[in-house]
Amino acid sequence: GRGADAAELRAKTRLERAATARGMLVAFPEGLGRGWGAGTRATKQRPDPGLDVRFTEALIKHLVRTERADPGQVYVAGFSNGGSMALRMAAERPALLAGAASVSGQLPTGDAAVEPTGPVPVMVVYGADDPVRPLAGLPSPPPDPKEPILPTRSARDSAAAFAAAGGAGEPVTRQQKGYERTVWRLGKEASGGSRRPDGTVQLLVVDDAGHTWPGSTVPPPEGFGPVSRALDATDTILDFLTGPGR
Repeated sequence: GRGADAAELRAKTRLERAATARGMLVAFPEGLGRGWGAGTRATKQRPDPGLDVRFTEALIKHLVRTERADPGQVYVAGFSNGGSMALRMAAERPALLAGAASVSGQLPTGDAAVEPTGPVPVMVVYGADDPVRPLAGLPSPPPDPKEPILPTRSARDSAAAFAAAGGAGEPVTRQQKGYERTVWRLGKEASGGSRRPDGTVQLLVVDDAGHTWPGSTVPPPEGFGPVSRALDATDTILDFLTGPGR
């Protein structure tokens, strides 16, 4: 997330331990200035708006080459600004990834817009009461003298954009204990050639949750809202990314 580092994400998500138990390799990259260029707009801090995409792509190739990571099972996940960065990777490099997940992160819009370009399984997890990045999106963010805060689509529109790029049909929404799950099933004849015709795009809207990682035991910063205990986002995301139905 913006202003955070790898150590904070490690502690918040317990992702390293959970993924390692499944035989997965985990990398925790940090963006310059504790932020990510999740949108396509050039800024003073990031005059090359595509640099973080190329950095992430190079990191993936490095891990495949040096750590024997499986190039057919590469996933990206992130929180907040890092979640938006994960969505940008899925949107602009769908053939590189087997799936992506974002917690409290949406697709940038406006003059920083990111558009999905091909089919890829995506999960968006969002707090219904997020006070930092509202569920309905932030089309007109306040000015920031350091790093501009980007306008975003709503969480649902972010997920729906990936569904459309994957040739999905109408979604199915079900209320589950503590959250609502909406699922789009990717089409078999998606533009660009679907790698995973049985995959899905999913949106989980978590009740009584703020700009937080559901299931975390680390207290969030003041003003970020409550942490839901109804859902363990880490295991839910890993189940989604590695599951047969995605």
